[in-house]
Amino acid sequence: MRPPDHDPDEPPSKSARKREALDLQSLGEALIELPPGELDALGLPDTLHDAIVAARDIASRGARVRQRQFIGKLMRQIDPAPIRAALARRGNADRARVARERRIAEWRDRLLLDDASAWSDFRGSYPQAPVDELRSLARQARAERDSARSPAASRRLFRRLRELLDPEGAPD
Repeated sequence: MRPPDHDPDEPPSKSARKREALDLQSLGEALIELPPGELDALGLPDTLHDAIVAARDIASRGARVRQRQFIGKLMRQIDPAPIRAALARRGNADRARVARERRIAEWRDRLLLDDASAWSDFRGSYPQAPVDELRSLARQARAERDSARSPAASRRLFRRLRELLDPEGAPD
């Protein structure tokens, strides 16, 4: 990033080039952490893709550092803007998924309290929901909790709430 009064005919300073190289290297580190399917979807050049995949299997600290530097060097040969945009979309999707999961967990916790106002609020918000089935799951979950058993019914209640409240976000 050049200062606004910088002459465009002059090359960037050594410090600016180093900042850009470190930025690209950190972008490469983010790519190393991506799941394989998402990495493949980015359509990276084969050399960069192979270097990222190889970096995941390197155990030696020094070799990992060299591989990350190599990935940063390869990143200088491509336009990083589409990669940054894809990682930003991924971050937004993750935040939205976490917010949905939190909302579902809050409903589960409220329903497990077996408070009449929670059930009426739920019925008001989701009139199509099978309340009798959910009450049964909540009752089983409370019984498991009171007897110190594993929370299988609580997990079933959560999954059922996810199906009802977030059908497009439910796993297949």
